[in-house]
Amino acid sequence: MEERLSGKKLSAAKVRSTLEPGKYHDGGGTGLYLRVDASGGKFWIQRIMIRGKRREMGLGGANIVSLAEAREEALENKRLARKGGDPIAERRKAKSVLSFAEAARRAHEEIAPTLKNVKNQKAFLSVLERYAFPRFGDVSVADVTSSDIRRAILDLRKHKPEIARKLNYRIVAVCRWAVAEGLRTDNPATADALALPRLEQKPIHRKALHYSEVSGCIEAVNASGANRATKLALEFLVLTAARSGEVRSMTWDEVDMEGAEWEIPADRMKMKRPHRVPLSARAVEILREANALSDRAGLVFPGAKRGRPMSDMTLSKLVRELGFDAHVHGFRTSFRTWAQERTNFPREVAEAALAHVIKDKAEAAYARSDLFDKRRKMMESWAGYLAARRGEVVGLEIT
Repeated sequence: MEERLSGKKLSAAKVRSTLEPGKYHDGGGTGLYLRVDASGGKFWIQRIMIRGKRREMGLGGANIVSLAEAREEALENKRLARKGGDPIAERRKAKSVLSFAEAARRAHEEIAPTLKNVKNQKAFLSVLERYAFPRFGDVSVADVTSSDIRRAILDLRKHKPEIARKLNYRIVAVCRWAVAEGLRTDNPATADALALPRLEQKPIHRKALHYSEVSGCIEAVNASGANRATKLALEFLVLTAARSGEVRSMTWDEVDMEGAEWEIPADRMKMKRPHRVPLSARAVEILREANALSDRAGLVFPGAKRGRPMSDMTLSKLVRELGFDAHVHGFRTSFRTWAQERTNFPREVAEAALAHVIKDKAEAAYARSDLFDKRRKMMESWAGYLAARRGEVVGLEIT
């Protein structure tokens, strides 16, 4: 890797803006330099003489350790080395007595950027803080045993099995980090180490309205005091049989108004595959009205804060407050049941409308069409059914 010498010291702005791979010396005589990898990662490295030998030691990532902090640590290391000490050995000694809570927080700093969103980043640590730290947070990460972890998970399973599963996953990640840092030689949270009894997974069925009640719910929503964007989002969600997150984060660049089509990108889909949604005439009307409410930040159904989607609880809370015992995700079930009981559309068309993946690998290998034209007829029929239930005059055709 090319070294880039300079008589000038680095600046915080230089650290942020430097993208070209290489080693950038800070100057000042401490041996500190910034290493920029080809992947874009930035790390602090110190070259230092320890007991007559030239050594290199890492001082952390530049996204976590500031320039000022790196300089301060480099200076302390040099002072210690000049007195005959070994800063590398001292660091290893300090790490060896990290508590589980301290190790978890350090692991979280590295793991957080790889998680899906801010909510998941906070949840990773909050679950540990609530259910692991009170039990063994103060114990050295090297001394936490499989028995400690097992008892915590089994006790939590009795009341919150899903949270227990997440706790297990997070402890595994922290212990994996500890192994990588040389603080442990094993991971005490693996499946083999814990030998947890098999947990019978009960399917979670979100409450849904019968399809005959959906139009009444839409009427109640439209007559409520909710803001207009929320009302439009709820009806649009019902008409498209889409998931709440897909609608709430929908942007105008995903919409083709002329072609009456909405294409959801792969990174916003549960199965990480792009999904085209045919828009009924009523769905297009909703989008035209929503356009007048645009906050010019790109979101079709903006939340209370500019540029931010509405909360994931906004729609479900509204439905429940209006007296409907249903979860907003349940409208997908309402649509699917309507298609099954009131139409002759083939099963695969209804499944494609919900963006469900064909589980049979052989069948999936040959089923390469998204059945878009057939789905367009289906979504128009669904819109017509809902309108007819509200007493609107429509040309309803259930095929």
